[in-house]
Amino acid sequence: MAGKIKVLLSKLGLDVHNRGLITVAHELRDAGMEVVYIGNSLPREIIQAATQEDADVIGVSSLGGAHLTLGNELMEEAKKQGMKERIAFVIGGVFPPADAARLQEIGFDGVFSPGATREQIVSSIRKIVSGIQGPKT
Repeated sequence: MAGKIKVLLSKLGLDVHNRGLITVAHELRDAGMEVVYIGNSLPREIIQAATQEDADVIGVSSLGGAHLTLGNELMEEAKKQGMKERIAFVIGGVFPPADAARLQEIGFDGVFSPGATREQIVSSIRKIVSGIQGPKT
């Protein structure tokens, strides 16, 4: 990965609790990443924005209980657009611990709970991005 890692962040769906995601945006920026925050968006809008921004990472936050439904829609849209193999997908938020494994099964490369530290988030994103093979198109 040459240059800065570019991260597109969004609230997944209509959830308006954005304090945690804004904090993460600042932490990623302070760690040297380029951050684009698009606010509340649905899966198709997130994928479109990531394409326009040429993002390396899509990070979404969900605290409203729709993480499995909208998360699955996001992954399906990413697969349809051929993005799943070239962009890292991470999710954070408040959801039952048992759902973390399900989120990984549907395609998220990283799943973060409210207790995740800045170092865990930053190092995980760097590791995931460094493991992605092939050029972006």
